Amino acid sequence: MEQLQIDKMLEEQGFIDEPIDPKLKLVEEINRLKKEKNAVILSHFYVEGDLQDIADYVGDSLGLAQAASNTEAEMIIFVGVHFMAETAKIINPSKKVILPDLKAGCSLAESAPADKFAEFKAKYPDHKVITYINASAALKTMSDVVCTSANAKQIVESFPKEQKLIFAPDKNLGNYINSITGREMVLWDGACMVHEQYSVEKIIDLMDQHPDAEFIAHPECEKPVLLLAKHIGSTTSLLNYVQKSRSKKFIVATESGILHQMTKACPGKIFIPAPSADSTCACNDCSYMKLNSLQKLYTCIKYGQPEVTLPNDVIEKAKVPILRMLEISK
Repeated sequence: MEQLQIDKMLEEQGFIDEPIDPKLKLVEEINRLKKEKNAVILSHFYVEGDLQDIADYVGDSLGLAQAASNTEAEMIIFVGVHFMAETAKIINPSKKVILPDLKAGCSLAESAPADKFAEFKAKYPDHKVITYINASAALKTMSDVVCTSANAKQIVESFPKEQKLIFAPDKNLGNYINSITGREMVLWDGACMVHEQYSVEKIIDLMDQHPDAEFIAHPECEKPVLLLAKHIGSTTSLLNYVQKSRSKKFIVATESGILHQMTKACPGKIFIPAPSADSTCACNDCSYMKLNSLQKLYTCIKYGQPEVTLPNDVIEKAKVPILRMLEISK
């Protein structure tokens, strides 16, 4: 979402941005307001640990979509990024969906503008479209089914082998799914800036320094990184793996927020973030995810702003592929 769109939306909502009393006990106030307003807090694995700890549900994109579809709360507070809040709104059009910071976008979603993708899709009229959930609502309206990294293989294999497929917007995840399913999906040329910044050379050096560590990676990483990995999977898959593995040390190639849950689940194990190509940074953080904070969460739940809204026709069209994903993933 462009800054002008964000500013216009905030102006229309009469957005309130006021200083917070530093003496305020934010966690207590957030929990009080949550009960008062019948709200549910959904947090992604990639936000800061304090925001994960206060959430009613913490998970990856699939888990969060499922949680949003099952909630009876009147207000959904989505502590994550914009496409996630959009998904919650599409599933729950009658509920109020709030995002602590409307500027929390996604580099992967932004890599696939709807108009350009429409032109791309038109070149393959006999192809069905599988859209990774990390995409705009507009892109979902042009899709046959949505997927996440946790269920992408299952979604792809739900189509007959002879069915031609387009996979968008993540080329790295698409390449990985092609490699494990034997498919030849046509891939949109998009990627996540976090998962594309890993340095193979630095990872190998780190593995040499820690020969007792297992290297695990998210499938949004580039192929040379994935070739080094002992285990490849979604954030939930990575979390489950470290709990079951006998190893005591892991090098983890995904957004560093997941290390909070890994440390909580396995307090006796060591987790090392995989190094970025940027020599000034030891790990890869999503700057969009990190826009969320306890202060912004308090403000948004107090005033019910900023609200994520979508046109009714977009909701109706985008709901079809999302519900199909949820049905297949039961």
